[in-house]
Amino acid sequence: MESLPDVPRVVQLPDGTYAYTDHLPAPPQHFSGPQIIHQHVHQAPPDRTVQRIALGSGVGAGAVAAGVYFGPLLVGVLTAIAANLALLALIAAVCTWGVVTVVRSVGGEDGKRAASNVRRVRGRR
Repeated sequence: MESLPDVPRVVQLPDGTYAYTDHLPAPPQHFSGPQIIHQHVHQAPPDRTVQRIALGSGVGAGAVAAGVYFGPLLVGVLTAIAANLALLALIAAVCTWGVVTVVRSVGGEDGKRAASNVRRVRGRR
């Protein structure tokens, strides 16, 4: 008889229900010290609002990936174009100023007469 496994007994609980002894809840354990809580702090994920909106509107994942890749690339290209145009405008302004200055200083009497003729013609209209 000693080789037989223990058979769970049926007991009546204080609320009147019956339960097997192997299914009884464990008695509450009292902790003597503070409970240790392990908390892991992670970096916040990147903002993916645009991708979520695009996926929610039915755009495929390929289009979202292309937007993620080409978006910053497009901003860089437009910035480079704007910088080039600003440099060209500066060069054009400097060259115009130089040409006007040279023409005024070299023009002499003929230049002054031509300027007065132009002023008179413009004044008639």
